[in-house]
Amino acid sequence: MSASGPIPSRRLVAGHVFFFPAATAYAIFVLPASVLALTGHTRAFPALASPAGHAHEMLFGFALAVVAGNQLGPMRTPRLAFLFGLWAIARATFLYAPQSIAASATNIAFATLLAAQLAPRLLKAAKKLRNQALPIVLIAICGSSIAFQIAARADYTILVMAVLFFALLLLFMGGRLIAPAVAGQFYRQGGKLDARVQPRIESALIVLMTLAVTTAAFEDRPLAAATAGMATLAAGLLAAVRLLRWRLWALRGRRDLLCLAAGYGWLAIGLMLFGAALAEGRQQTTALHVIMVGGLGTLTLNVMAMTWALRARQNPERAFLPVWGTILIAAATLARGLAGLGVYATQALLLAASFCWSGAFALLLIRLIRVRAQGAPNRG
Repeated sequence: MSASGPIPSRRLVAGHVFFFPAATAYAIFVLPASVLALTGHTRAFPALASPAGHAHEMLFGFALAVVAGNQLGPMRTPRLAFLFGLWAIARATFLYAPQSIAASATNIAFATLLAAQLAPRLLKAAKKLRNQALPIVLIAICGSSIAFQIAARADYTILVMAVLFFALLLLFMGGRLIAPAVAGQFYRQGGKLDARVQPRIESALIVLMTLAVTTAAFEDRPLAAATAGMATLAAGLLAAVRLLRWRLWALRGRRDLLCLAAGYGWLAIGLMLFGAALAEGRQQTTALHVIMVGGLGTLTLNVMAMTWALRARQNPERAFLPVWGTILIAAATLARGLAGLGVYATQALLLAASFCWSGAFALLLIRLIRVRAQGAPNRG
């Protein structure tokens, strides 16, 4: 083989091999640590003692690592190891010295290199306009991470926009994952699913979420806030319609797909709640946590479990641990929502939510280790 020829697949390692276990382990640690820091029970992690630092690590620490593992694909080991090393150093420096040059530099470097690695391949592969939403929103998420680092102060607006970018990514990727899997199951059951990706609804979701993000940047202005609220509410309603048209209640023996659908359902509920919260001018943070804990938490947990199993040529339908993880994340979402209402034992509910979340990802880590022991899911 010539030096310019294709790289043998045995010399490539899939991105999820590095990033999925690390993201899972970080999820177990970071949310309880953050809640303990926010409630004054520990001073070990100064960055997590502020809402902005808590949001930063959930979005640009945990969630961005899952994105990297899901989207990077097969890479040369040294290049993947370098990218992973940047992520790990960025986590350590931000946790212990969030205002340091090292923290800003490593977070910016990771987001920049991740975007540079993903964007050219995905943009080239996207033939339809709708498909270009994926690379564009990934670039926007990485850009949000960079913008947070260079902002003169922790900017709440940047974090809100990042949550909405992640919501758009989940709406797009969730639909592309759930729809064909559900259609395939209906076919095996002797039926047929006509409403699959639902391109018109998908296009409308992209337009509505783009409008929501754009106007959320100016949410201090009443008209912009109202527009963002209406767009987000409409997106949540459309997502709910899309989910209902998949008719998941008719599936037999596919608890893995029901768990994915639960995440999509939380996402739809969270978007509707956030739209209503913007209209009323209160409880926005609580609604954002429904999106992030319920929607992002449930979908990332199940996508990582499913991807890991399929790469090891195992059947994800038979796994029980992701089901219990999904239930624990639902409990975490409800506890965090009740804590946001401030009606009863707020600190206790926050701690309960964080430990339910941590328990869910601990179950996922056990699942990843078991699958890894039975069959190495490490090639592209």
